[in-house]
Amino acid sequence: MSDPRIKQIKIKTGVLKRVGKEKLSYRKEADMQKAKMEKMKEEGKDEYDVKKMAEVYQETLMMIPDCHRRLVSAHTDLKNVLETEKDLNEAEEYAAALTQIQEAEEQLKVE
Repeated sequence: MSDPRIKQIKIKTGVLKRVGKEKLSYRKEADMQKAKMEKMKEEGKDEYDVKKMAEVYQETLMMIPDCHRRLVSAHTDLKNVLETEKDLNEAEEYAAALTQIQEAEEQLKVE
């Protein structure tokens, strides 16, 4: 029978990984939308279209702090679980969780 603590580590590692990818995805999307908006302005597109694109860009930017907050929460949560379950440090899930924590710390530095 699988240890429920390992299952928890696996779940929390997955959450951390997903939220990190989400944050990077929103960042990339915001950059693409900004470039598209600038291109529309340069080409002299309709003011309404440019304004709508700016609104979409702002909505995307508003998602980044939310993802960052969830990333911090998931990072802290997984780190706390790993600290309380040090006896499982031989498990591959434990090692994967440590790797994911390191990746998340890099993502936390990116705004």
